Amino acid sequence: MSAAAISPDLFEAARLGDPKAMASLLATAQPDIRRYARATCRSSADAEDAAQEALWILFRRVGTIRSMLAFSAWLFSVVRRECLRLARRVGLVPSIEESEAEAALLARPEADLRLDVAAAFEALPPHYRDVVLMRDVKEMTVDEIADALGASRQTVKARLHRARALMREYLTR
Repeated sequence: MSAAAISPDLFEAARLGDPKAMASLLATAQPDIRRYARATCRSSADAEDAAQEALWILFRRVGTIRSMLAFSAWLFSVVRRECLRLARRVGLVPSIEESEAEAALLARPEADLRLDVAAAFEALPPHYRDVVLMRDVKEMTVDEIADALGASRQTVKARLHRARALMREYLTR
């Protein structure tokens, strides 16, 4: 957020409850909030929802912000949290239980983890295994893999995504 656009006097007046200052603060912050939401959220609809929710939270909670120095960081964290909440709602971000399962997996001894990753890789169907091998081991680009397999970029990306999801599922159960 542009610190020059919001004067300390405007911020302080809004923080103390001045309705005109609050309207001005919201109008000044809105473009930066929307821009950050578009860059952070998965879709334009989610970006709009996150921006609106951030503006609403700003309106309700500006009085709790004690320093203008903390204002931008606080506001952008609100937008980021809203984008994550919206993504979690449709299942794009792992839930807390899934994150805990992955953390438990990573806490295992490295030798055991290597064996488990190898077993998960071997459990993949061949068309998924080939894509993972080319991308993650041979470090080929998506275009190179598509050419090698005679498939489209979209097919390669879909197979890679599905393969990684299957490996994650195998490792966390």
